Amino acid sequence: MAQALNRALRDALTEDPAVHLLGEDIGALGGVFRVTDGLAAEFGEERCTDTPLAEAGILGTATGMAMYGLRPVVEMQFDAFAYPAFEQLVSHVARMRNRTRGTLPMPLTVRIPYGGGIGGVEHHSDSSETYYMATPGLHVVAPATVADAYGLLRQAIASDDPVVFLEPKRLYWSKGEPAAEVPPLGRAVVVRPGADATLITYGPAVPVCLAAADAARSAGYDLGVVDLRGLVPFDDATVCSEVRRTGRAVVVHEAAGFAGPGAEIAARVTERCFHYLRAPVLRVTGFDIPYPPPLLEQHHLPDADRVLAAVSRLQWDLV
Repeated sequence: MAQALNRALRDALTEDPAVHLLGEDIGALGGVFRVTDGLAAEFGEERCTDTPLAEAGILGTATGMAMYGLRPVVEMQFDAFAYPAFEQLVSHVARMRNRTRGTLPMPLTVRIPYGGGIGGVEHHSDSSETYYMATPGLHVVAPATVADAYGLLRQAIASDDPVVFLEPKRLYWSKGEPAAEVPPLGRAVVVRPGADATLITYGPAVPVCLAAADAARSAGYDLGVVDLRGLVPFDDATVCSEVRRTGRAVVVHEAAGFAGPGAEIAARVTERCFHYLRAPVLRVTGFDIPYPPPLLEQHHLPDADRVLAAVSRLQWDLV
């Protein structure tokens, strides 16, 4: 996946001189996860720029660049490092197009490595997607496959709206095949059809749900998996079509459960599928705590066993 993201950035830089990369250590080092490896040598420091350790300044600079017609791609080194730039994102990036009645587009992509599973310490493993999806004016994307990592990043950079592009750190080393085309931003995909219940997920929880669906066969459950591929725009049509067909749903994500993405998803599904549901929509999430130390993170992150435990509570004894 890291290589696919690197290729997406290289291709965007090659095809469009308006594309510029900014971030901490993205130049000579190639980024802490080497996603920008070799790009500064190939395109020069003016287009792949190492910045000071000042996230608000990085995003503020990128906002001005976007207003003047460039297409900046910002890397926030880790998920929780993005918080100092949150004011810029909410007050300016998300509002600029609306504030100017469409006169000024905001073609700005904010890449954020996010989530746990790599043994990272505090401020290195947060799942912050709730903040971004609750901010009107932002698109929020979270790929789970190599093909989507490349295709969705290209789409994000080409968009005239600001995109928060969440890259699941523990999937950086996952492998897969590239694709000539991927569905557009805001389109969910059914990665595994099922007859009994639907698992709704995105990003790093997609492999977890696929593993749970495999394990569920021995218990007699045929589980489908929907990869949202992003949270804003939300693909109600695909999600609800699957839930109406199976009548049962579980939402799975790493972010905390209270007021998390699963709460919004469960509400949308319940509102739109109420008369089709045979059980309440359940959630399997991270716990409502600050991210734990590395030796404890395996207890915090949703796994296949927790998903299967939720599936077993979907009121199978009711007709």
